[in-house]
Amino acid sequence: MNMRRYFALFSARNREFLRDRTALAWNIILPVLLVIGFAFALSTDDVDLFKVGVVNVTESGNSLPFLQTEHIQFIPINEPQAAITKVERHQLDMLFDPNSQSYWINERSANGYILEKLLQASAHNLQKKAVTGEALRYVDWLIPGILGMNIMFSSLFGVGYVIVRYRKNGVLKRLKATPLTAFEFLTAQITSRLWLIVLVTSCVYFGTNLFVGFRMYGSYLNLLLVLIIGTTSMISVGLLVAARMSSEEAANGLLNLISWPMMLLSGVWFSLEGSHPIAIALSKLLPLTHMIDAARAIMIDGATLMDISPQLVTLIAMSIIFLLISARSFRWE
Repeated sequence: MNMRRYFALFSARNREFLRDRTALAWNIILPVLLVIGFAFALSTDDVDLFKVGVVNVTESGNSLPFLQTEHIQFIPINEPQAAITKVERHQLDMLFDPNSQSYWINERSANGYILEKLLQASAHNLQKKAVTGEALRYVDWLIPGILGMNIMFSSLFGVGYVIVRYRKNGVLKRLKATPLTAFEFLTAQITSRLWLIVLVTSCVYFGTNLFVGFRMYGSYLNLLLVLIIGTTSMISVGLLVAARMSSEEAANGLLNLISWPMMLLSGVWFSLEGSHPIAIALSKLLPLTHMIDAARAIMIDGATLMDISPQLVTLIAMSIIFLLISARSFRWE
């Protein structure tokens, strides 16, 4: 690869994006407005839905009257320790183990108090295990999803749509007549978009953090690594779309077809815990799901690199596969 040609194209793409003030402002202002809006609109502690985690429930345990109560969402739990942490942070109102006749509630939770009374009315000789902890605000849970959504749109349309426009306007045809190779062109597009997205996303995160004060229990370096790997994966999806298409209208439709399911099934706005197994299985096929899950695990649960290694490996594998397909199928005209 000729570094001189690469840097020339890299700097040209950077200048093109930075001079487009509308696109630059949209990438910065939209996530900020969403974060601030949700922080104020959902600042109340009132919760309408009860959530109870049930540990390894058996057929006999499932017959308990409490587990038949309506208007309570019962969520199967396989990892009690992780669920106890969720009780501490008010993400679960109660954790109940019918096999050992034990339950965990947060002493600061009004929902936990009500559920305890309901449970004690339907069962006896229960062992109470109280925990304490501050409630996790919805905005703390939401911020990885909003930033992930912004990364998704910036990657798909900032790379996929732009390359299709280049092809339609004849820019790629002119570049083909130069010594520039397809590898140099694609590498410049990836790195240019990558560092811009990382810079904008970091500025948005730390800027809004000054006003909102997000929870952060993990490492910022780990979070940065998730940002870089996740953004690369999203860019590779954009390149996959742009490899051969020459119609801007068709590319716009296909990019929307890809982005909207990711926005709905990747846990951007709501948790998929307790959702239909098919929806959960489909979400695991989307790179945005793994990026958001890894970021939330670091911020909310203080996860280490070892804890999020499955998500990172999946994102890296997706990136490699998509980039190889894009490179093999790329055409200039």
